[in-house]
Amino acid sequence: MSSHVTDADCVCFLKWCLPQLGLHWEGFRRVRKQVCKRLQRRLSDLGLEDLSTYRSYLSQHGQEWAVLDSLCTITISRFYRDRVVFDALRAEILPALARKAAANDVAALRCWSAGCSSGEEPYTLQIIWTLCVQPAIAEAIRLQIIATDVDDTLLERARRGWYSRSSLRDLPAPLVEQAFDRSDELYCIRGAFRTGLQFLRQDIRAEVPAGPFDLVLCRNLALTYFDDSLQCKVLERVLAQLLPGGYIIVGRNESLPASIADVRQHKGVPGIYEKVR
Repeated sequence: MSSHVTDADCVCFLKWCLPQLGLHWEGFRRVRKQVCKRLQRRLSDLGLEDLSTYRSYLSQHGQEWAVLDSLCTITISRFYRDRVVFDALRAEILPALARKAAANDVAALRCWSAGCSSGEEPYTLQIIWTLCVQPAIAEAIRLQIIATDVDDTLLERARRGWYSRSSLRDLPAPLVEQAFDRSDELYCIRGAFRTGLQFLRQDIRAEVPAGPFDLVLCRNLALTYFDDSLQCKVLERVLAQLLPGGYIIVGRNESLPASIADVRQHKGVPGIYEKVR
């Protein structure tokens, strides 16, 4: 059976189903084509004609909601995404955290990349630490990164560490040259930048890795795609794993809810907050 999903049908369907998944339609508005394509494929796999029929299918097969939830995962990522954020991490935040760790006789900084997709964010963090921050500080501090995502396929890509040139377009050229080996049109992250980095499958809505952490990157995830209630629940758990004086990084177009206390924006830089106590 041939299935067809129009944009209007998809919008209507998403406005109906997303709230039932604890998700926020407005966050999906600009990226909905990614989900709509998956829905089209799912209808074909099930032999269903349209999304109206799929709604009926959902009502009769409760287990299908878990499949639908997985179809709503957004996978947009690249290295050094939001340059101003990584510039601040590189020049100010990571050096300051390293000095603090050294003063407290702590051997390693612990970081968490939540919703790491196919690894671009945690690898970027490791690259700037290894090539830019660590050589400039006197202290022998290690960086440990836990990177989590709900999608096994994306995590497997992250572990392989092979990327297209388009994924690297924002990463400064000298860093690309030092951190990657090129094979035809693909770039492979070198072994030195895999050290201290662990990828785990976790759904941030249900669990978080064991802290505490000096730095948490939770960008373009909870505050974009989750509804207000779920946002607050997730962020409270995330911040409970963050050390006083540590930093949480959210998307440049995101802001923490007013109900989240004990944080302050870092020097007015969008998306960077410090936990004050």
